[in-house]
Amino acid sequence: MSLFKSASTVSLLTLVSRVTGLVRELLIASTFGASAMTDAFNVAFRIPNLFRRLFAEGAFSQAFVPVLAGSKAKNGEVATKLLIDRVATLLTWVLLLTCVAGVAAAPALVWAMASGLKQQPRGFEAAVVMTRWMFPYIGFMSLVALSSGVLNTWRHFAVSAATPVLLNVAMISAAWLGAPWFKSLGIEPVYALGGGVMLGGILQLAVQVPALLRLGLLPRIGWNWSMIKVAWSDPATKNIAKLMVPALLGVSVAQISLLINTQIASHLTPGSVSWLTYADRLMEFPTAMLGVAIGVVLTPQLAAAKAAGDAGRYSAMLDWGLRIVVLLAVPCAVALLTFSQPLVATLYHYGAFSDRDVQQTTTALMGYGAGLLGLVAIKVLAPGFYASQDIKTPVRIAVGVLVITQLLNLVLVPGFQHAGLALAIGIGALINAMLLLFGLIRRGSYKPAPGWGVFAIQVLAASALLAVFLLWAAGAVSWIGLKSHYLQRIGLLALVLTVSGVIYFAALRVSGLKLRQLLRR
Repeated sequence: MSLFKSASTVSLLTLVSRVTGLVRELLIASTFGASAMTDAFNVAFRIPNLFRRLFAEGAFSQAFVPVLAGSKAKNGEVATKLLIDRVATLLTWVLLLTCVAGVAAAPALVWAMASGLKQQPRGFEAAVVMTRWMFPYIGFMSLVALSSGVLNTWRHFAVSAATPVLLNVAMISAAWLGAPWFKSLGIEPVYALGGGVMLGGILQLAVQVPALLRLGLLPRIGWNWSMIKVAWSDPATKNIAKLMVPALLGVSVAQISLLINTQIASHLTPGSVSWLTYADRLMEFPTAMLGVAIGVVLTPQLAAAKAAGDAGRYSAMLDWGLRIVVLLAVPCAVALLTFSQPLVATLYHYGAFSDRDVQQTTTALMGYGAGLLGLVAIKVLAPGFYASQDIKTPVRIAVGVLVITQLLNLVLVPGFQHAGLALAIGIGALINAMLLLFGLIRRGSYKPAPGWGVFAIQVLAASALLAVFLLWAAGAVSWIGLKSHYLQRIGLLALVLTVSGVIYFAALRVSGLKLRQLLRR
């Protein structure tokens, strides 16, 4: 399967995931609004997500996938299956200990994440309870990350890309059915969301098992001490652990930034954490469909090219990935900067979600949108280092960007409040992406193919035309005023987005860009 077809498969399934995720957020927003209790849930959900990113999408995946792909290319599938068994054994035991410790330390974790919740004692206690309910979620999701790494290395992308849909379905059921049931029992309705998260984690892990069984790659986990010792003594597992140390630091930098921002937001106007969360959910559409999809497909292929010593193919894949990012992320960023209010109003403005919530979420979304190109590009550029088993360079860059982001917070938050936090993250992502790009070029790993200048002009010209249309569309309709006419508003949004796509790609074609040739490179 070609890189484009693989990326398209992942992107399409990611779209399904994000659409169901949007339905989830819409239902939560209309049911619970933005309040101290929704802040409590969002804080509680961020805590296991923080550790999930450390163990799953973060340090573990960054270290595991390149080693796994290299082992498959050099040592064959039998030796690689043994490596999978040993890594799964060590990971399972680490996760068991982590989950027990996390449940016990929930009050301290909530205070460290958002001490401002203490202003609302009921909200703080709710966050502690939901953290304890949801903390084991990281165990399920970390094992899902291991399974996804295996399936992606064998070029089976569909299952791992589709699994997030199950979390969304579980949480939709919790908000729609569980919350009224909890209320009838005299239990805080928002607690139902915590139960939905746990159910989603179980379902996501369960659906991986048949796919691994079909390939004969279901890990055998060792449950006695001698098997743990054998697993730890394997040079490959030691290499993964060694690579995880700088990767853990790098991911920790990103999570420290998130922790600081959540702390700051918890001390701002009540609802600030929720406004940022709702905006972040919308940002997941372009970042996941573009950056994550391409990154998931490229990482094992880059590692295989590196292991084979094929520098030309390695550079060509990076160049292709970056061109796709620019082609699709730039118009998305333009849309977020010029058309944020219609998007937020159409998707969230129902039930308990007020006009003010629309305005506040809009400003946060625009802040994130300013850095969208950087946020997406990082997902392609960082694997360029990981595939070479160089994790230290991205970590050093991330540490520097963390400092810059917090300095930006000092300047932006007093004037822009929660939107300043989003804008600081966006600017930091652009700086991060530029430094990663310069690093790959300087070391000779990436040599830009000819034609970038013309390509950039074509994309910018088409995006400028798109911006003019979206600015007109944003002002021509009272998007907030159409709250009671939601079907009309949805229809208008669909029409505007369809026309936007036609304008952008038609402009590219008129400018001479051969889109089909680019995608098939």
